[in-house]
Amino acid sequence: MSPPRTLNIGLIGAGRWGRVYIDTLARLDGLRLARLASRNPDSRALVGADCAVTRSWRALVQAGDLDGVIVATPPALHADMARAAMRAGLPVLVEKPLTADLKQARALLALAEAAGAFAMVDHVHLFHPAYRALKRRALMLGGIQSIRSAGGNRGPFRGDADVLWDWGPHDVAMVLDLVGEMPVNVAAERVKRRRTKQGTGEILDLTLTFADGLQAMVRIGNILDQKTRYLAAHFTRHLLIYDDTDAAKLVEERLTDSPRCIVEEEPPKYMAMDHELPLDRCLLDFADGIRAGSRDLSGLRLGVRVVEVLTRAQEALGR
Repeated sequence: MSPPRTLNIGLIGAGRWGRVYIDTLARLDGLRLARLASRNPDSRALVGADCAVTRSWRALVQAGDLDGVIVATPPALHADMARAAMRAGLPVLVEKPLTADLKQARALLALAEAAGAFAMVDHVHLFHPAYRALKRRALMLGGIQSIRSAGGNRGPFRGDADVLWDWGPHDVAMVLDLVGEMPVNVAAERVKRRRTKQGTGEILDLTLTFADGLQAMVRIGNILDQKTRYLAAHFTRHLLIYDDTDAAKLVEERLTDSPRCIVEEEPPKYMAMDHELPLDRCLLDFADGIRAGSRDLSGLRLGVRVVEVLTRAQEALGR
């Protein structure tokens, strides 16, 4: 069998995360960064000589020689760029969050449905092999009793996205994907707010309550003591813990019948999985969809639901 055709990909944005896309595309077989749109004059040095660089993202979308487009710009720009890509008939992968405006997010989904488009949102932890293994194992353990998650670090302090919209999409996307429905209530509380030399820092607590009473408690922040990224799903007799900062990544523990969910004496089970990088898997899934002529919008629909939950949290914070 001959290898799949190499896909020509366009990238809009060469900022902090855009450069990660550049490096990742350079490593993956079957994908080629053919065009880059960036206003940074140093962007030419980031890509190979065979990659065309332009300041105009509209010129990139209209070039006519691309198989797909990645949007890795500040969230306020996502809607216009994704809309243009869809109207040009191009599959599009949008960095999280899909947008920071719920009306725009819903309009993008309506356009994609009408156009029969293929669009994804890079909620990158959904592509982590440990999270995917947790989700598969969860199907065998019965109903989830509760979820706790946390994500953050010291920084970054971004001018284009605050803590809620920078860190929040990761945890909210995992919770919604795992539960499979929207919460009936979203509560949010500012735990701490502090000005630093780099910018304003916050720690926020979100509580998502679902129709059956299940609660997901989420803490996010950019003034945490250390990098944090975990999700713990409690079942009747089991606890699954995805921790991206731990070498084990995914652990399963047995619980007693105590309502306090005390861990039993038996040692935790460290679950085996592959070590594929989540962004690699995201881009390979994007490539597979392009080659198959996919019209799958499940990732886009989840992206809209994430924006809705974060909008409700923003309203609860009084912003």
